[in-house]
Amino acid sequence: MVALENMTSISLPIPKTANVLVVDDEKDIRETLCQGILLAGYECIAVDSGKSALEFMTRHAVDVIISDINMPEMDGIELLRHVKSRFDTSVIIMTGYVNDFTYEEIVGLGASDFIQKPVRFKEIVARLQRVLLERLTLKDRNKAMEALQMNLDKFQRAMVGIIKAISMAIELRDPYTAGHQQRVAELACAIGRELALGEDTLYGLRMASVLHDLGKIAVPSEILTRPGQLNDLEYGIIKNHVQIGYDILKKIEFPWPLADIVIQHHERIDGSGYPNGLNGDEIMFEAKILAVADVFETIASHRPYRPSLGVNRALEELSANKGILYDEDAVKACLFLMEEKKFEFEPASFRPAIRKNIAPDYFRRLPG
Repeated sequence: MVALENMTSISLPIPKTANVLVVDDEKDIRETLCQGILLAGYECIAVDSGKSALEFMTRHAVDVIISDINMPEMDGIELLRHVKSRFDTSVIIMTGYVNDFTYEEIVGLGASDFIQKPVRFKEIVARLQRVLLERLTLKDRNKAMEALQMNLDKFQRAMVGIIKAISMAIELRDPYTAGHQQRVAELACAIGRELALGEDTLYGLRMASVLHDLGKIAVPSEILTRPGQLNDLEYGIIKNHVQIGYDILKKIEFPWPLADIVIQHHERIDGSGYPNGLNGDEIMFEAKILAVADVFETIASHRPYRPSLGVNRALEELSANKGILYDEDAVKACLFLMEEKKFEFEPASFRPAIRKNIAPDYFRRLPG
């Protein structure tokens, strides 16, 4: 039974509008309960079975269902399961057989509340208001999360745009290596995927790869572009680009350790790299991957001081120094990409000349 005591003393509920569906096979209970909910200011419809409730919901929006448990054909628990799997509707379960069910069990199935019969009307309205308020709070939270995600997406696009602009500015100073950073990023991420890096780590690796030669912005363009052997002073200036890139990036709070990856991408497994002579596990894994991609692209591309040495020569260099200069897993992944998966750079950005017999004199001590 439903007690309709002190109906006129009930204040207008907040929220003030909602569509409520009462489901009970006892006519007196469902009609009395529905009348009381209407009097409280909500829209309310009453049906006599779970099947009728589901049919009604396919045609009409329902915010909250108040359902009995023991009903023929489809009981309230089965109705609850159907509703939670198909609709964005809250469910309040009521029953006179409280010894057969626990609050935790009913709520665990997805109900928003569990009420013992006979119900008092004030209690029904209070529970209904709480459930509706929770729905509004959840909707507001979802809207806030959507707005936050939208702002994060905008920030990410802006950050990517800025990074690309910086990359283009660097390459404009060195037209002979235009596209180098983008190609290195493309290969580094392909290697990272072969090594099962997570998407967030891959994203950071791409950003670091696009910026790995940022420090060359401080290198005189005549050194970057002039053909011929560099002297020790010029080579020292070139080598300093990793430190300059680190000094610039460390001042910016990125979600990834870009500055550390950039400064380590010329370190080598045996400690022979620069600027700090790191070795083995002292080098970040992302920097090891970047090093392999950078070496491959540098050898296989044209440079102002030599023509392309070709893909085969690049693979020979990596194979010969696998586990010595370059990370073994990263090299294996790179070789697999090139030899088994027939990896290719974007056609517009890379057209390597494959040459098998290029003399080593074409090499110069210019870092990639």
